[in-house]
Amino acid sequence: MERETLDVDVLIVGGGPAGLSAALRLSQLQQQHGGEPLSIAVIEKARDAGAHMLSGAVLDPSALGDLVPDFREKGAPLAAEVRRDLVYFLTERSKLRFPVVPPPLRNHGNYIISLNRLVRWLAEQAEGPGVDIFSGFAGQRVLIEGDRVVGVRTGDRGVDRHGAQKPTFEPGVDILAKVTIFCDGVRGNLTKELLRRFQLGRGRQPEQFAIGLKELWDIRSGRLEPGTVVHTMGYPLRHDEFGGGFIYAMPDGQLSVGFVAGLNYKDPLFDPHMAFNRFKRHPFVRGLLEGGQMVRYGAKALPEGGWNTIPRPYLDGALIAGDAGGFLNSMRLKGIHLAIRTGMLAAESAFEAIRAGDTTAAGLARYQDKIDRSPVKAELYPVRNVHQAFDYGLFAGLAFAGLTILTRGRWAEELRGQAGHERMKTLTWYYGAPAYANASAGKPSPLAPSNAAEIDRRLTFDKLTNVHYSGTAHDEDQPSHLLVHTEVCRTICGPEYGHPCTRFCPANVYEIVQEPDGPRLQINASNCVHCKTCDIMDPYGVITWVPPEGGGGPQYSGM
Repeated sequence: MERETLDVDVLIVGGGPAGLSAALRLSQLQQQHGGEPLSIAVIEKARDAGAHMLSGAVLDPSALGDLVPDFREKGAPLAAEVRRDLVYFLTERSKLRFPVVPPPLRNHGNYIISLNRLVRWLAEQAEGPGVDIFSGFAGQRVLIEGDRVVGVRTGDRGVDRHGAQKPTFEPGVDILAKVTIFCDGVRGNLTKELLRRFQLGRGRQPEQFAIGLKELWDIRSGRLEPGTVVHTMGYPLRHDEFGGGFIYAMPDGQLSVGFVAGLNYKDPLFDPHMAFNRFKRHPFVRGLLEGGQMVRYGAKALPEGGWNTIPRPYLDGALIAGDAGGFLNSMRLKGIHLAIRTGMLAAESAFEAIRAGDTTAAGLARYQDKIDRSPVKAELYPVRNVHQAFDYGLFAGLAFAGLTILTRGRWAEELRGQAGHERMKTLTWYYGAPAYANASAGKPSPLAPSNAAEIDRRLTFDKLTNVHYSGTAHDEDQPSHLLVHTEVCRTICGPEYGHPCTRFCPANVYEIVQEPDGPRLQINASNCVHCKTCDIMDPYGVITWVPPEGGGGPQYSGM
């Protein structure tokens, strides 16, 4: 097939905080140093800037201040400055307030924000001479010559569900670049391809993830002072499950309410979405939300493995930044500032390498040096083992985290993590024969307390209702972007694990339909909110997420 090509100096894949910070920093460097102008292209799979951006979110403004020193004067959308931190340990009926807020959860000087709005603002700052932002274009394939990345091919448009070309067919474009900066987010399909092909994770710990679910609520004013940040641990999670809840109060009676669950749980019947519902039914959370209105929903995977899981972020012709590289501090529950910082450092490295005429891996290795000398390593290295410590249970993890704070991580031996999907146990291992019989017959097990939550569509919601509030939209007549590579779903997964994809997916994409010849997996791809959980957590590792046609997906307005 004949394809159009576009040649640029720097291609940035992903228009999130890392990608747009890289574009803006490149533009700044061009203005500061002059010389022959660089051409910079940003491709973003969402239909418009920020549409797929989801976070809690509390922003550490340190990196943004270095990128845009006058960000307040330029109207950066900061909803509320944090004025109060509260941390609670929840039991099923009550709460225990921490008398002292742990240092990693102290947010003095930080801001509650909408990441969607911040990214839209960053896009406005980045657009200018030499920078082109192409929304609605998904990176479908890395272009490689020998061992060198030379660019990215965008996805074809106008292909029907059977793979045939529709009258509106447009082939994808080959965008060729001297340096490609991959900022395609958590479990990005192109970064995943690079990790596999070039073994960039060799010698590093296995990647580890969590899933974050969030709702935006309008509540009666006066229930929680704007600028209040609440974090919880304990209920509804059990001792061997990692995560907790968050509630962030913004002006005009808006609350960000969310729940994070580690994707390293053992219980094959655990359902993060139902755990979120149980969290909202806790008397403390219910008291804040009752009588209010949920206005938006979303879900997103989080790269929580820490410093020891970050792959080599440079290779011939390419760099990796932001969530795609795993730059997130799970102890502080923050990653936006690290995405901005690594985007800036990638931009500086690419600029210097192009000016020097050496964009090989050796020429781009300066990126690793910059990271090692920056606040990124200073923040992540001391807490490099904390997430792995929670594999031993909640209280062991808390004790380890406390010692890490006291010693700045100097005393700790390296803890070996495990890929989350490998920790999931079979039904017979976790529950015994009764659960095995129920789940293999397509019935929920009464032994799974994390699955029980009443759905009233006022406080708690089923997955399909939540998907409606995510604004998700896809063209129904296109190939499925969720690829299941074997038939283990029908023959093995049900008896062994009880079809966990129907639970770990927060959008009801995966459904088991009972037919005369046995259960059949039905994929409702149009429900997908692009969280990537299925690509991460399938116990057999046979699900691959690839981008749908550009422009499809959620619309996280205000999230």
